Amino acid sequence: MSNGKDAMTQVNHPLDLPIDLQEALDATVADVSAYQGQGVLPSYLPSLTQVNPRKLGIAVALGDGRTFAAGDADEAFSIQSISNVFSLSLALQQVGGSLWNHVGKEASGSAINSVVQLELEKGKPRNPLINAGAMVVDDQLIGHDSADVAVNELMEFLRERCGDCTVEIDQSVAISESQGGSLNRSLAYYMAAFNNLSHPVEDVVSVYFRQCAIAMTCRQLAKAALYLAFDGTDPLTGDQILLASRARRILALMVTSGHYDNSGDFAFRIGLPGKSGVSGGILAIVPRVGTIAAWSPGLNSAGTSLTGSIMLEKLVERTGWSIFA
Repeated sequence: MSNGKDAMTQVNHPLDLPIDLQEALDATVADVSAYQGQGVLPSYLPSLTQVNPRKLGIAVALGDGRTFAAGDADEAFSIQSISNVFSLSLALQQVGGSLWNHVGKEASGSAINSVVQLELEKGKPRNPLINAGAMVVDDQLIGHDSADVAVNELMEFLRERCGDCTVEIDQSVAISESQGGSLNRSLAYYMAAFNNLSHPVEDVVSVYFRQCAIAMTCRQLAKAALYLAFDGTDPLTGDQILLASRARRILALMVTSGHYDNSGDFAFRIGLPGKSGVSGGILAIVPRVGTIAAWSPGLNSAGTSLTGSIMLEKLVERTGWSIFA
């Protein structure tokens, strides 16, 4: 649905930035060079342990269509659970508020794959950004179709949002996800035991494993998420991708639950809605301005990119971007 000529006219005027953004990104990458290669690679996914830990990239996409990048921002990596933000968007498009009958909205305060918490919650995941919650979302995406159809819809959504039809699933990562997916299968079977899945477990996890293996660059990822920075509307076309109220709720979940049990620290240090992935990617949203995607493979003890989060902190210091300003 288009918002008409006014929305199209609005984006013709470049945003008034207080700084030279390219210069800020270059300086930010230089600032964190001492941290390059630090952190731990996730050992449970062999495909991710083979990535060069010194990779470092960051990109910003603005609502007027401009993009800025530094470092390895145009090298693709598997976005892992950052994909949960997009599958959630698609599910809210398709099934609406009934989704919340199957998944909660609270921060977990636990590991992303906690079985104990799922037991306490009687098979209803705390939020859609942890593993179990994302699988419930995928179950809803399958709907009356198949797992393959759900994956294809998600891929088309991402390709359209970033304006690049070359975005693909990294099959080697998808295989690695499946081979190392025993705990995720356990979570799915547990939810099925409480009648919180409508489809066979293998169908649900096949969607989840493949969405985690979607490969994107920082630049593509930042562009794909622009609608979340503008109340669910594509700022370049004026098309309404998601109801404004639902886009805002996704941002709220990203603040409270986007970084595993490290979400409070991320909000404290960076002050933006964000979502991390165990490949070292981080997506951050700057409402009414644009989006940031950072990537550095080494993780901190909570599973968030160690150097990536420092990069975002340095960039926020330079730009003054924060939802708490």
